[in-house]
Amino acid sequence: MNPRQILSYLAQAVVLGLAIAFVVLYFWPEIAGQDTATVEIRQTAPDTSPRPANGPYSYAIAVDRASPAVVNINTAKVVTVRPHPFFDDPVFRQFFGGGDNLITPRKRVESSLGSGVIMSEQGYILTNHHVIRGADAIQVSLQDGRMVQAKVVGSDPETDVAVLKIDLQRLPVMTLGHSDSLRVGDVVLAIGNPFGVGQTVTMGIVSATGRNKLGINTFENFIQTDAAINPGNSGGALIDAEGNLVGINTAIFSRSGGNQGIGFAIPTSLAQSVMQEILEHGRPLRGWLGIEAQMITPQIARALELKDTTGVVVVGVVRGGPAHKAGLQPGDVLVAIDGRKIIEAREALLSISGHKPGSRVKMEILREGKSMTLEATAIERPAQAATE
Repeated sequence: MNPRQILSYLAQAVVLGLAIAFVVLYFWPEIAGQDTATVEIRQTAPDTSPRPANGPYSYAIAVDRASPAVVNINTAKVVTVRPHPFFDDPVFRQFFGGGDNLITPRKRVESSLGSGVIMSEQGYILTNHHVIRGADAIQVSLQDGRMVQAKVVGSDPETDVAVLKIDLQRLPVMTLGHSDSLRVGDVVLAIGNPFGVGQTVTMGIVSATGRNKLGINTFENFIQTDAAINPGNSGGALIDAEGNLVGINTAIFSRSGGNQGIGFAIPTSLAQSVMQEILEHGRPLRGWLGIEAQMITPQIARALELKDTTGVVVVGVVRGGPAHKAGLQPGDVLVAIDGRKIIEAREALLSISGHKPGSRVKMEILREGKSMTLEATAIERPAQAATE
């Protein structure tokens, strides 16, 4: 065998050996020490890393905790429908049969829907005044299917808060949160019965706190949220991410009648204090002096020869009222109440109403450029008082 043949055989052997080695390594890679199983496990193993600190992926636990204490409220009232004045004309009535039934007032039943929150095992429920206003019958439906008639314990139109009472055993009770600690950006959930479709949960954030000057209620301190609130949600719960009650849903800002991302809730701090006074006294007890005031504009400041726009100007005093008896006069500038500076008329309203009837109210005023201090004894604020 010549050298050329020997080299040809050796080359063929080398090629065959390499081919066999490639096949063996391809089908049995562990021979070369490669651990592909470990690589595959790392790619398919579930992510067990901790959840981010800024909140959970699901709020189901919070909803499970709070939703049993949120109820649906159905109200009914009988209204009298009077016929059109045209039917009083005998000539006009003859075209419609001429019967007396055309001029007889008719009665019909109007119903409405809302929501409420169970606040105690004794069956006390918080809701809105406008949900039960004028109702002749109120039916409460629980999440567990129980239905019962409710009675009104008391209501406060000036904060739009009402308290109902039901007689049932083993009631779920809402856990209270700290509404005064809410911050813009906190996650909140709204639970209620929008449009009567049944209990519904929506999520959003706190858009603002301390909203007032909206013209919704006399006393306003709303939580604003973009959680969807629609007709039927009124009186329902606004809860935090842990399922604690922070507000009572009460109003929306809308041009269409539906949710547009601006909803308002009464903070639990306010709703609970009103509820407590209703349970103790049958109504909230607020102080009243009988004055009407307005903010001082630069024009008013110039007219009264004031140095600045500090305080509010008294534009009306109820004759015989506490402020009148204390010597307050229209044109006086109310600078401070009990040592606290007053910047706008609403601050004066809140400060005076925060006094209990019978307590003394110290007023610092300016009259014709001179500082004076007057003291008045607050009386109970009349229902829907027009002046402060």
